[in-house]
Amino acid sequence: MPVTTPAGQPVRARPAPDRAPVLDVVIPVHNEENDLDPCVRRLHRYLTDTFPYDFRITVADNASVDATPAVAARLAAEFPAVEVVRLEEKGRGRALRAVWSRSGAAVLAYMDVDLSTDLAAVLPLVAPLLSGHSDVAIGTRLARGSRVVRGPKREVISRGYNLILRGTLGVRFSDAQCGFKAIRADVAQRLLPLVQDTAWFFDTELLVLAQQAGLRIHEVPVDWVDDPDSRVDVVRTALDDLRGIWRLGRALASGRLPLRQLRHDLGRNPLVRDVPAKLGGQLVRFAAIGVASTLAYLLLYALLRQGLAAQPANLLALLATAVANTALNRRVTFGVRGGRGVVSHQAQGLVIFALGLGLTSGALAVLGALGGTDSHLVELAVLVGANLAATLLRFLLFRSWVFRSAR
Repeated sequence: MPVTTPAGQPVRARPAPDRAPVLDVVIPVHNEENDLDPCVRRLHRYLTDTFPYDFRITVADNASVDATPAVAARLAAEFPAVEVVRLEEKGRGRALRAVWSRSGAAVLAYMDVDLSTDLAAVLPLVAPLLSGHSDVAIGTRLARGSRVVRGPKREVISRGYNLILRGTLGVRFSDAQCGFKAIRADVAQRLLPLVQDTAWFFDTELLVLAQQAGLRIHEVPVDWVDDPDSRVDVVRTALDDLRGIWRLGRALASGRLPLRQLRHDLGRNPLVRDVPAKLGGQLVRFAAIGVASTLAYLLLYALLRQGLAAQPANLLALLATAVANTALNRRVTFGVRGGRGVVSHQAQGLVIFALGLGLTSGALAVLGALGGTDSHLVELAVLVGANLAATLLRFLLFRSWVFRSAR
């Protein structure tokens, strides 16, 4: 018999056991009457044979109109570890939110009904969460060690999407869309209320929030074989993902998300005592911005030098790049978002600019006192050295003075 529920209210097909399972694996489905039965049987057999703790398989039926509810009900009647949740609205993210929010398991996972990912990766996916080593775990098809069989079109789309994520949201995980993920239940309870997407962007949004909260995301290289019968609308999904990136990027930039509180509550402490938190990441981001700023400065200086003397060309080039440098480091390096304090930060940045100007102008003055040179290359070399000293001073003052609260 099909599972029936009030509209929009997920209801379990059978009562949960008295003892909550350690692992709850969700299989989101929509009109999967042919694939659901072999998927659940194969997964159940694998977990029974290899997983050393109690588990549950939850079929999350997204408003199927074929025989999927009947197939799911038969499986739930046959296997005590299989349950069914029925939703009257579509959306993979909606299904995962509904099940994960109500599950009593310690670790929550999901995988696609086609089981494209080799099940041998289940234990490597879940083990770091059970041990406390990591907070979120994902299968990745794009890491070294992964073995993937799929067409060039999907390969290009997948790699292009993840490159876009790296360039726009600064993600460090390699594969946002692989349908093979797990999360600790306590972490999920804090992150799920902040995730707005109910469809395919749900995964990406959850992972970005986890990264921003300072959580550890464990990646498992997987063996993955593309399902040729996949019904995902690639174009529509890509457009929805781009809209999701824009929405999430605006939310992060505006400071609307309680990331500081999440980092305080869920983030990890430094591994070594007395090492300032986030120093390594800040140095990397500051260095990248510094390289870009220096290149922009040298380009502007070379252009301005065509019509101006060395000192005014240096002043204008340094001033233009200093304002941009402060804004980028405020947002990217130290994670300060929103409009609060932006004027004072820029004012303090201009003080640091004045110190940098003194270093570079002093270097040019020393060069002139030593007899000068007609070579612009020599001037640029001297300025590069002075800029390196100014950059080190800028980072120290940014961290200890301008953005002290961001530490």
